[in-house]
Amino acid sequence: MNYSVRKKNKIVKYIVIHYTGMKTLKLAYRKLSDMSSNVSAHYLICKNGAILNLICPKYKAWHAGKSKWQNEININDYSIGIELENRGHEFGYTNYSEEQYSSLKKLISFLKKNFYILERDIVFHSDIAPNRKKDPGEKFPWKYLARHKIGIWYKLPKKNLKLRNTSATLKEKNSFYNNLRKIGYCLQKKPKHLKSLIRAFQRRYRPKIINGKIDKECFEIAKNLVKRGLN
Repeated sequence: MNYSVRKKNKIVKYIVIHYTGMKTLKLAYRKLSDMSSNVSAHYLICKNGAILNLICPKYKAWHAGKSKWQNEININDYSIGIELENRGHEFGYTNYSEEQYSSLKKLISFLKKNFYILERDIVFHSDIAPNRKKDPGEKFPWKYLARHKIGIWYKLPKKNLKLRNTSATLKEKNSFYNNLRKIGYCLQKKPKHLKSLIRAFQRRYRPKIINGKIDKECFEIAKNLVKRGLN
């Protein structure tokens, strides 16, 4: 397996959720365990719900790559990586199985208690590397898990969720970016990066429309997330 020893000043703060993005479980397992692949993860959850512990969480796995969250870089140093068996966007993206949901709930609950990980610090791979990654993607049941006290979801009246085609004002767009910073996203000034960042936010919190555009619905969701304690 590919892993490193964590430095003493690098403690586990985050859980990063991925999909394998490969055609078969066998290929994914082979890559994650191949010394020459330079890729690894702590856990792999199969479609049937089986949890494979590939690397002890006290060691650093190589799953996040070039990444940023809450103004910290190299998120591998601070995180536990969980891979979910799924072909991904490149090979025929599918829904996750009920067995995967159940196993993931149990695993994250265990990790939260043992590493004192906060709800706000359970993140997608696309959150920490929006320019490069889409996983675990819009089919991942984030709202469902939040109902089971894993992660945080917004709480808004339905009338606020019917604004997805209404353009945000300049003031609201600036406020939206400010709220993204408070949530943990790292902003860059390049337009291409900002669009990727908006898509990452939508993929996680507004998966029905992922267009990279800030509308009033996105603005309301981000504001509510911060209001609920993410800042």
